[in-house]
Amino acid sequence: MVESVPSAPAVAPRPWADEVLYFVVVDRFADGDPTNNLNVDTKAAGTFHGGDFKGLREQLDELSSLGVTALWITPVVKQIEGFVTGAGFPDWGYHGYWADDFHALDPHFGSEAELKALVEACHARGIRVLLDVVYNHAGYLSRYQQEPQTRDWLRTEETGTCGQDDVTACVSGLPDFKTERPEVARYLLDAQLAWGKRLGLDGFRLDTVKHVDHAFWQEHRRRTRAELGPDFYLLGEVWGGDRESLEPWFSTDELDAGFDFGFQGSALGWVQGRGRTVAFDAYLRSRHKVRPGHLLSHFLSSHDVPGALFQLQGDTPRFRLAAALQLTTAGIPVIYYGEEVGRAGGDWPANRSDMPWGERAVKPGAGVPRDESLRRFYQKLVAVRRAHPALSRGTHKALSTEGDVYVFLRHEPESGDAVVVAVNRGDKKGAVSVPWPEAWGGAAAEDLLEGGGVKAAPTLDVTVEPLSVRILGRAR
Repeated sequence: MVESVPSAPAVAPRPWADEVLYFVVVDRFADGDPTNNLNVDTKAAGTFHGGDFKGLREQLDELSSLGVTALWITPVVKQIEGFVTGAGFPDWGYHGYWADDFHALDPHFGSEAELKALVEACHARGIRVLLDVVYNHAGYLSRYQQEPQTRDWLRTEETGTCGQDDVTACVSGLPDFKTERPEVARYLLDAQLAWGKRLGLDGFRLDTVKHVDHAFWQEHRRRTRAELGPDFYLLGEVWGGDRESLEPWFSTDELDAGFDFGFQGSALGWVQGRGRTVAFDAYLRSRHKVRPGHLLSHFLSSHDVPGALFQLQGDTPRFRLAAALQLTTAGIPVIYYGEEVGRAGGDWPANRSDMPWGERAVKPGAGVPRDESLRRFYQKLVAVRRAHPALSRGTHKALSTEGDVYVFLRHEPESGDAVVVAVNRGDKKGAVSVPWPEAWGGAAAEDLLEGGGVKAAPTLDVTVEPLSVRILGRAR
């Protein structure tokens, strides 16, 4: 009997290229239900801190008022009991990547009813939901490794069966599922797709993609389309990935999008004055060569790398430039929770610190200072991106790459939308004169960030204050 495909979630149809994705480590965002705070210790980096589905749902205003349109949450299945000590301190599975049972939710996060309520509340606000899922591995000494019927499903360090290549290696010493075996693949797919179906999810963020073989991902794609709908979105993490290294998964249509790990280093390097502007522009142009129908997703901070603001040693003006570049260039931008209010992130495990809530009594980050001015800047950037398809779907053309002032044009022919972005990484005011964009015709322009008009002329004369950005569009 063929199962019917579920109806599409109640989210306004939008191209995924237009999405602004917000990534939350559930345990570190908001605690809405103190009764599920089992062994919580907010003072220790490796423990659960109390964040849960109810807390995240209650704080959705934080996301919708920022303007984000999609939410990615860390894995939610039951984690291994207790802790491991390989990090040098007791480390629990608060992050969700150490599964003990793929068919159950972790009790720290709440019930299935609460998770479904979170998804429905997101959809009511027009926010899509991506659930992070793991197929490659289970948690350390999980029940799959202990129970006789599943023990042989895993390669483990304990049995000396870990391989040396990407597919058979035991990543970070974690038990590696033999996903090439049909019964193992079927079990994992049945479990994860059941969550997608019952919760009405919009897609998966796929962990450790290169550590599972292509045959599995092809079957995964076939089943998600058949059972979760043809538009169910797959965003994959190929560690260290970029446009070229993602091609093996794009060419076989196993993924819709993948992470561009090069963006963080390229953007932070440029805003700090390292490298020529023309080289950074060449990198941004190369991102447009991604296979048609597929997208890159770019981040400044994540749970696996040191945060951007930390790498910039707290230099907020330069971080603002990096954020502006992220939200005016092609791909799906990922805002990592709290970076928009100045959460520095730090190196691991500080990159998974609590969401700062300032004076608001939201645990676990109540009292943690936050930068509201930076958040207002993000709100403007997100609003401009959402209002201008040129910034998400348009072509990219350099207008000026000399010195510290970088000017480029994003143009989307279908809508006629065109936006000029001018970024000054220097410590002195910069001025650049470029041809008036043809797409603007004889119309005047306006400053999309700060307001104010620019009269039409043969040339567009742009002055940019030190460590500042201007975004200009045709006046409406």
